[in-house]
Amino acid sequence: MPAIQIPDIVDYTDPVAVCNAADLKENEMKQVDFDEDTRVLLVKQNGRLQAVGAKCTHYGAPLNTGALGQGRVRCPWHGACFDLETGDIEDFPGLDSLPCFNVEVSSEGMVMLRAKRSDLAKSKRVKNMVARKPEDQRCFIVVGGGPSGAVCVETLRQEGFTGRLILVSRENYLPYDRIKISKAMNLDIEQLRFRDEEFYKQHDIEVWLGVGASKLDTAQKELHCTNGYVVKYDKIYIATGCSSFKPPIPGVNLNNVKTIRELDDTKSIIAAVTEETRVVCLGASFIALEAAAALVSKVASVTVVGRDKVPLKAAFGEQIGQRVAQLFEDNKVTMRMESGITEIIGDDDGKVVEVQLADESRIPCDLLILGTGSTLNTQFLAKSGVRINRNGSVDVTDFLESNVPDVYVGGDIANAHIHGLAHDRVNIGHYQLAQYHGRIAAINMCGSVKKLEAVPFFFTMIFGKGFRYAGHGSYKEVIIDGSLEDLKFVAYFVNEADTVTAVASVGRDPIVAQFSELISQGKCLGRGHIENVENREAWTAKLLEPLPLVR
Repeated sequence: MPAIQIPDIVDYTDPVAVCNAADLKENEMKQVDFDEDTRVLLVKQNGRLQAVGAKCTHYGAPLNTGALGQGRVRCPWHGACFDLETGDIEDFPGLDSLPCFNVEVSSEGMVMLRAKRSDLAKSKRVKNMVARKPEDQRCFIVVGGGPSGAVCVETLRQEGFTGRLILVSRENYLPYDRIKISKAMNLDIEQLRFRDEEFYKQHDIEVWLGVGASKLDTAQKELHCTNGYVVKYDKIYIATGCSSFKPPIPGVNLNNVKTIRELDDTKSIIAAVTEETRVVCLGASFIALEAAAALVSKVASVTVVGRDKVPLKAAFGEQIGQRVAQLFEDNKVTMRMESGITEIIGDDDGKVVEVQLADESRIPCDLLILGTGSTLNTQFLAKSGVRINRNGSVDVTDFLESNVPDVYVGGDIANAHIHGLAHDRVNIGHYQLAQYHGRIAAINMCGSVKKLEAVPFFFTMIFGKGFRYAGHGSYKEVIIDGSLEDLKFVAYFVNEADTVTAVASVGRDPIVAQFSELISQGKCLGRGHIENVENREAWTAKLLEPLPLVR
């Protein structure tokens, strides 16, 4: 572990008194004011005071309401994790780290903080990056301009890679916040992108937009690109993600039959929408439901057609799924469950006008949105020597390397181990997990050794209600704590061995973040920990117990 450098005191402000040291108990988090514009998170742990920025760098959640672990704090909303010593981001979503503050206690017992002057103007910090050195002839390539690739290229520079660095992106846009496109369809690229063009130029990251990978030759260590270029690499990270799947339904190629995966998809949908548009969403997936929620106030009608009895049954179970269905119906979305579309009917102009359901009834439709799953973008790896599973995923080690040396794989296409109860590798398409993979791959590509210790964390916002979910695994029972009707509850998913494999919540932050932190510490939660109806959250005290000796 590298030694922590003591910052030059000249770069810091004069000390500011923020509170009395006696105001903080052990393992307490407190938000204090440094000045009228700057909030600070002050934490006392192991008798020591530490101070970092008060807001999560992802969407600005107040970290004093988050989950405190051993030496780190986890965001209450979406699970991003920050080191209290350095402020560095360790788990995602997000890109940036927190500013840090020097802490002293005066002879009068007052907590005195110094802020780095360069951090005062902003609530987030980009970790230091090395410059490219012309004498470093190595070339690292990152294939995929999604969240995983975006994190990877930045982490490579942060971890000391000084060679040539290329980001190959099939889309024509710089990496952007993809999770927003199905929730708020009217955002443009300037509102969505992580960084601007100048950022990548400043850090000598070549970005090839509108360029895909057509072939990987691992014997020659060459990437063949769709623009005709062939580039030699020393190491390569592949995070090419998914493409939307169109089921083989008659009429599926008619105009105004859309999928949602990329920014251009939502632009196309918005262009087709008027106040008279009758929208049908096929599939009760998160993406289809988010699209329905985003559009219902803008169009004449929205109908969701789903295969299961209730939406999100596989993820949340029948009880919660029924409450989700009610939420949509309360917001004027028609739910046609235990059904499907057997035919898409068009007019003479090739535009959809109706869809026929499984019971042979027909409903009018001017715009059909398909939320019918996805296929993994790994076709270009055929004959590369990289082993591909039947579903298109790639098995990776705990360091995200494939069966071929110097070929790393992450994000949606990776079949990887996770922290918790899953002994086998799993293929999970979560945004947070994709970003985490990008960081871990970059660290290992640079020669350090960093093992995967990921806890899947999913989140969505539907009609103003924030749904959180952390964990993974089968379950036989869902134990609800709180009120489903009021959408203020915690759901514990319990398996055959009476172990909690996952936790979901609405309106009960930071409980899911606390469960995620617990699992990341190598601890587990059992039925016995949540049986006390009077205090089901007593288990959260386990977060501050000593870490297991064997991890």
